Amino acid sequence: MAVSAAKKINPDDYILSVLSPEDRLDAAFKVAAEAFKKTKLTMKDIENAVKSVRRKAYEKKR
Repeated sequence: MAVSAAKKINPDDYILSVLSPEDRLDAAFKVAAEAFKKTKLTMKDIENAVKSVRRKAYEKKR
């Protein structure tokens, strides 16, 4: 007797799975920028952090 088990898929997981690693990183930074918008950090602080993380992330590929 074959049992068909339908697996529920979380739309967020699916969306992330079809994005390239670079696109996922971009999405994460956009979420972070929104999350830190109302903090004492300046946009320049956030941009500098993003640049630093991007450098480290892309450096590993080379």
